[in-house]
Amino acid sequence: MSRLQVVSGKGGTGKTTVAAALALALATEGKRTLLVEVEGRQGIAQLFETEALPYEERKIAVAPGGGEVYALAIDAERALLDYLQMFYKLGGAGRALKKLGAIDFATTIAPGVRDVLLTGKACEAVRRRERDGRPVYDHVVMDAPPTGRITRFLNVNDEVAGLARIGPIHNQAQAVMGVLKSPETAVHLVTLLEEMPVQETADGIAELRAAGLPVGRVVVNMVRPQLLDGAAVRAASGDHREAIARTLASVGVTGAAGLVEPLLDEAAEHARRVELERSQRAVLDGIGVPAYELPYLGDGADIAGLYRLAKELRRQGVGAA
Repeated sequence: MSRLQVVSGKGGTGKTTVAAALALALATEGKRTLLVEVEGRQGIAQLFETEALPYEERKIAVAPGGGEVYALAIDAERALLDYLQMFYKLGGAGRALKKLGAIDFATTIAPGVRDVLLTGKACEAVRRRERDGRPVYDHVVMDAPPTGRITRFLNVNDEVAGLARIGPIHNQAQAVMGVLKSPETAVHLVTLLEEMPVQETADGIAELRAAGLPVGRVVVNMVRPQLLDGAAVRAASGDHREAIARTLASVGVTGAAGLVEPLLDEAAEHARRVELERSQRAVLDGIGVPAYELPYLGDGADIAGLYRLAKELRRQGVGAA
């Protein structure tokens, strides 16, 4: 399985939750994963109910089988200071630039520079090795920007490499793209079974493919159980008021007449939902990308919910050799 797992998705689809569950699933059986946040929202810290993540790798969870999940919130300014030290040995001069506001200016006025730093830091974690040559992390999971921005975010190093023909900037950008466009990387898109997220997922996959970036899986999130079978769904659209009232009364339900309309409304709404999901599954099937499915968590995405989702991902093959 690819060592850099990039997770994107339209806002509201639960991409941060999916990224966290994926990191847990990949850490099962003694593995070590790094969960990387690039948007500065501290969503990972909230999910794992821990304090805000600093710009350093910190262990935040233990997976079944003794695996470990580390997390890192990448700060573009700090990453730029690392970059300046790595390639230009600025040391104290780099810190002076920060005090003067030059670092903040550079990362704000040129969003492309910011994206280069963020992707570069994640790819460095992928390439990092122990003294014996083993990877420090078995997998790196990136909670990436939304679907509408993901291709530009990941492909910015290609643009930078084209602008800077020689030197350390060119070499760094080339090295990052060497990871992002290789089998070491998989870009997953999270969606719901609703029209807008599914369409944005289809568009996002087309853009990723056009840019030569490796598409991983579609993750269909918050899937609700189908409470009615096919016959019941079809029947829900009919007029069965009298029959339902008689049935309720026959089993001793008091006030049966007043329950009929609410029951029919709920059944009809469920029927519409089932039909919408059926049509959106057909759209996803037409894309030709394999999918994972994760259940709706009625109690919310707390730590117990994350472990439940991770277990479901493992059941569907995540982490299998």
